[in-house]
Amino acid sequence: MTGREGFSRRGFLGAAVAGSASAVAAATAVQASTAVADEPTSYPFEGQHQRGIVEPAQQASVFVAFTVTASDRGRLQQLLKTLTSTIRYLTTGQARPADSMVSTAYENGVLGSEIVPDGLTVTVSVGAGLFDGRFGLGPVKPARLRAMDEFPNDALDRSVCDGDLLLQICAHHRDTVLHALRMLTRATRADLQVRWRKEGFTSPPRPAGTPRNLLGFKDGTANKEVLDDAKLTDQIVWTKGGGHEPAWVDGGSYHVVRLIRMFVEFWDRVSVLEQQRMIGRDRHSGAPLTGAEEFDVPNYGKDPYGNVVPATAHIRLANPHDGTVDDQRMLRRSYNYSEGTDPNGQLDMGLVFACFNQDLERQFVTVQKRLVDEPLVDYISPYGGGYFFALPGVRDDSGWLGQGMFG
Repeated sequence: MTGREGFSRRGFLGAAVAGSASAVAAATAVQASTAVADEPTSYPFEGQHQRGIVEPAQQASVFVAFTVTASDRGRLQQLLKTLTSTIRYLTTGQARPADSMVSTAYENGVLGSEIVPDGLTVTVSVGAGLFDGRFGLGPVKPARLRAMDEFPNDALDRSVCDGDLLLQICAHHRDTVLHALRMLTRATRADLQVRWRKEGFTSPPRPAGTPRNLLGFKDGTANKEVLDDAKLTDQIVWTKGGGHEPAWVDGGSYHVVRLIRMFVEFWDRVSVLEQQRMIGRDRHSGAPLTGAEEFDVPNYGKDPYGNVVPATAHIRLANPHDGTVDDQRMLRRSYNYSEGTDPNGQLDMGLVFACFNQDLERQFVTVQKRLVDEPLVDYISPYGGGYFFALPGVRDDSGWLGQGMFG
């Protein structure tokens, strides 16, 4: 019995759960999958690009979107300088910033008496709201940046969408992530107000290869192809200044976050065969159904009518592998989440889909449109997140994140 014929979520819930959403662009995206034991304990802070983009995904994360409450342009600049100095301290253990709260210790003791970087990365991205006129930044807004689109099948709750500024905080352990979040919110308490937050985790590779999402499938297999090719990464991830884009965006990236609920109870009642036909991959090995190994490139030339990999399979819609959509691939850096149960007693689990794009419209948006009404929408529902722009990196110890926006 197939998922759509027998155990479709819509068949069980009918109108009770509306707005099931299209899947995100998994097959054309990329995601790192190295075990913590093989990952660095710290990353240099300075560089052309921010950390937490091409680095291997750590085990723990939190995504926090904020409304900027800074009163003027000068306060916004100071906010970005404070974020820069605090992140430098947290990720390297050096150069503790000054703090105005003289009546209490700077450190909160969560990590003990000494800072342990623990593979920490903090990626700062800005939303379209920051360019709304309050700070005179309208003329330098990244060309593609806007509020997140609501695609057919989405069920967006705008209270957990968008934001003026996003922090993506990742580390090998959850206490490191929470420590960084507390330190950063303390340092910026006068100028940032939390809008929404979502914690995530990656699963260990089981039995090997790429970690799995909570649907049981390997998530981000196409990463290796892109991350192993520096030229390809440059063409897909990093935004270039010039043309429609302001000069300062060079070295940044369009940062998409999608909060996606997975209806796992219904998914678990679908046969493995039908699950595989919806995804287009073998659940155990991660191989495309036309191949034998996880990293085999799907060969649709041998399956022109979709007898093996259906024409509606997620990976086939996302990337037909016919050479026409190679520049639409994106860098995937997603995390699982689990947050108890919803008011109906259903398990609240899903995916914090995150990806980085050189061109938001050419990549994420174009691929997402191809995925509208795919069979997987019966089992998932995007409900939050946003479009952001990951700021270029800090080149030296005198620079600060976002400095280029101010001329």
